[in-house]
Amino acid sequence: MTDYRSTLVVVPARGGSKRIPNKNIKEIFGQPMIYWPLSELSKLFTAESLLVSTDSEDIISAVESKGLIVPFKRPKSLSDEYTGIAEVLRHALNWYEKNVRKVKFVMAVYPTAVMLDKNDIRAAMETLKKDEKCDYIMSATNFSFPIQRAVFENENGYAEMFEPKNYPVRSQDLVEAKHDAGQFSLFRAKNIRNSKLLTDSNVKLHLLDRIKVIDIDTLEDFKIAEEKLRIYKTEHIDNSWCFSK
Repeated sequence: MTDYRSTLVVVPARGGSKRIPNKNIKEIFGQPMIYWPLSELSKLFTAESLLVSTDSEDIISAVESKGLIVPFKRPKSLSDEYTGIAEVLRHALNWYEKNVRKVKFVMAVYPTAVMLDKNDIRAAMETLKKDEKCDYIMSATNFSFPIQRAVFENENGYAEMFEPKNYPVRSQDLVEAKHDAGQFSLFRAKNIRNSKLLTDSNVKLHLLDRIKVIDIDTLEDFKIAEEKLRIYKTEHIDNSWCFSK
């Protein structure tokens, strides 16, 4: 049985967003966007196990209006567009272990993960718990088209294949490629402390159905995400916020 108290959940929610102002708290399907992943997380974790890491007073206000306390404001040095997720997680973990308790695992959940499903989180946690050689689990999904047949425009403006040798190969004979789904990643806390990255870790993928995955970078993406969310939440009635105010 999974001990959820041994996991710190960090939701990195930087205030700056050039393409969609205040993206992380822009209303989607009647709630600030960050509400939806937090709502799903509340079905597994207590409020004490969850940290929203943000530099934005607006995001702090939006989250705390829903009953979840934000105990610190992320420093400016970790809030620019060049700061990686590893530094943000390490900062949150250091604060948490100094002020609350030690943990075995750290999960990063992104505020844009409006289609987050608690069953995927449960499954990922069980996988990491059982496989001692695994450093972390990354949510992923498969590309809809074989990437081995990807093309680009060359300096003359004509299409050229990245891997021309794969032109005659049947699609079913090509290795199916996956990519980061941008929903969540689950790490062993010791690897966050030691700054182990994807390139020097044993990583397993937790595959998500593509219907649950969308990268929200533009207003068009936002509209698509809202429609997906509307359909999904209509079919799944239990979408209430479970943290007590």
